[in-house]
Amino acid sequence: MSNHLFDAFRARVTAPRRLLMQTDDGRSLTYGDMLARSAQLAHALVQSGVAPGDRVAVQVEKSPEAVLLYLACLRAGAVFLPLNTAYTLPELRYFFGDAEPRLVVCDPARAADIGPLAQASGAALATLGQHGDGSLPESASGNQADFDDVARGPDDLAAILYTSGTTGRSKGAMLSHENLASNARVLVEHWRFSAEDVLIHALPIFHTHGLFVATNVILMAGASMLFEARFDPVRIVSLLPRATALMGVPTFYVRLLQQQGLDAQAAKTIRLFISGSAPLLAETHAAWRERTGHAILERYGMTETNMNTSNPYDGERRAGTVGFPLPGVSLRIADPDGGGSLAQGEVGMIEVKGPNVFAGYWRMPEKTKAEFRPDGFFITGDLGLVDRDGYVHIVGRGKDLIISGGYNIYPKEIEGEIDALAGVSESAVIGVAHPDFGEGVTAIVVRKPGSAIGAADVLDAIAGRLAKYKHPKQVIFVDELPRNTMGKVQKNVLRETYRDLYGQ
Repeated sequence: MSNHLFDAFRARVTAPRRLLMQTDDGRSLTYGDMLARSAQLAHALVQSGVAPGDRVAVQVEKSPEAVLLYLACLRAGAVFLPLNTAYTLPELRYFFGDAEPRLVVCDPARAADIGPLAQASGAALATLGQHGDGSLPESASGNQADFDDVARGPDDLAAILYTSGTTGRSKGAMLSHENLASNARVLVEHWRFSAEDVLIHALPIFHTHGLFVATNVILMAGASMLFEARFDPVRIVSLLPRATALMGVPTFYVRLLQQQGLDAQAAKTIRLFISGSAPLLAETHAAWRERTGHAILERYGMTETNMNTSNPYDGERRAGTVGFPLPGVSLRIADPDGGGSLAQGEVGMIEVKGPNVFAGYWRMPEKTKAEFRPDGFFITGDLGLVDRDGYVHIVGRGKDLIISGGYNIYPKEIEGEIDALAGVSESAVIGVAHPDFGEGVTAIVVRKPGSAIGAADVLDAIAGRLAKYKHPKQVIFVDELPRNTMGKVQKNVLRETYRDLYGQ
């Protein structure tokens, strides 16, 4: 039977003994292993009651088995729902309630806490550990090493990824088999990946960058990965001579530049360094070229669209830009209010259209309708321009979304937690340019009269409520927040006031 995305991966398996991934603890997984073990896991999913179209929510540590579970979901016709490992129980309760998964898979160490949440949402619970332990792989081990893949067409859902906005709770972006397959095919060709490539994979796999850019591209090319559980700059430098490519966020490159061993000799086997998920500073681009002789290739994508643009493989990789629209992707700069196209060089809303663009937001038909123009273009929420040479520049966001260390962060969620504290009158959370994280989450807080609440009190109070990457880097107390004549807090004024806070 045809399974749209997995069939595309299977077609690249010309040598079952070829290495798919090697982990930092020495484990190896071949393409033949991938086919057999994803089949066993697919059987386990069916035995757990997972039917085509059911959601499988997954909050586990990075491991080969976690990738195999993603592939097993594709083969079983399920919808893969990866969740950030930092999400707290209150956050998980929302996702489970909204997505209504048939199965929740978590780390064995969290089963006692997550089990009741899964049960309350009507889901079964299974566990998967970082080293292949847990109830799910145990139940899969005795299964057949082949599986009659569930037929899935181009428009069938492959995954739901939750993304932050500026109003309401997180939204589930519905990604189809063709959304993912088309983007992977384009990136393999545009970035010249082949079966001979070896990618250093140090990204998380609950995020579109590590899962759908890095992993899907390698599978679509029949290539190999050095699969690192986490980013360790010292280790990454030591791995460079064994690799041909690295995908990372700007923070990776900033920290690698701090390593003594990084030079042109260390990077001589690398053909491509790619950066995304947050803006790369021009200074980082220049410093990297000086140290290694390589120009980092910066690209632009979103959870809802995968990759939209890329600097060229051949030709100038221009610092401060995200290159040109990828083949098959249409991009325009539009008036944010009326939607009419703007002239070259004018700043406006970036809108995109193509086979990579998602199917809509899970169970949010009105929100989905509001985010698309009548002619099918998706309104990204990012402000940008196209220069006279055709390069796309991202100049800001029409929304207040913060991107820190490659993660999307929703300010109102943090503000809600801070505002609920007894000594707080109100707060405003903004992103401020940060040399390491791209943007640093920064909380501007107004105390209630007579309150002595301090920064440590605020951070302690939200520690168990929000994932750590959402915690403010600094908490600043002020007498009042700036407002316009309509009473709206002027976050643009705050961003300007504190723009040099982190030494930019």
